[in-house]
Amino acid sequence: MSIYLVGAGSDPDGFPDVFDRFAGDMSGRTGPDRTARIAVAVHGPAARRAELMAAYAEPLKARIACEFLPVFLQEGVQADAAMFDGVDALVVGGGLTPAYWAGLHRAGPAIRRLVSAGAPYLGFSAGAMVAAGRALVGGYRINGVEVCGEECSEGLDAVDFRDGFGLAPFAVDVHAAQAGTLSRAVGAVAAGLVERAVAIDEGTAVVLEATGGQDYRVMGRGNCWDIRNHSGAAVVSVLQAG
Repeated sequence: MSIYLVGAGSDPDGFPDVFDRFAGDMSGRTGPDRTARIAVAVHGPAARRAELMAAYAEPLKARIACEFLPVFLQEGVQADAAMFDGVDALVVGGGLTPAYWAGLHRAGPAIRRLVSAGAPYLGFSAGAMVAAGRALVGGYRINGVEVCGEECSEGLDAVDFRDGFGLAPFAVDVHAAQAGTLSRAVGAVAAGLVERAVAIDEGTAVVLEATGGQDYRVMGRGNCWDIRNHSGAAVVSVLQAG
């Protein structure tokens, strides 16, 4: 089992490695004689559902025999936790993080049990952020001070943390260097909103081998910025794939 937290949306041409490794995990889990069953959760306009599903399903279909259970998230509707029963893996797409949190948080315990039992998890952008124990869902101000651009706020003013899936023991931010959200993650730790945050660049992912595991590997071409509270100060370590 591996948990893949990707710093941007689906990019099978620019960042194929994450699909390759996830498909490899699936092959090891299901074996050669069984088709993998993968739940794919996406949020977006109903008219774009086929396009959104294809962005995550097509790269995997090109690598492994699999079938998909679409989980379309709608405003005001909670995903039924029973939808994840019997699936071999879970993919959660990118988009508006508050919408993914609202649609999936009630199913969070079922998702955590699924992954703890060995199902690989692949979260892109918003799907990476909501995977944390304390999920950063948006915002651009801390104590009234701007810590990133308002365009990264996802419709929220104050930086907002909520209970996530509990797959990672640190908060996750994405598009770190490219969108300037690294400063949001640093500011959150400095303000004591969380003890630890990991900000992931585009074209980059962190990979955990156990639910809630402290250690992770970095894959891809960018940086991973690990920010920890140390005696009241935010200390940043920069990690790369190696």
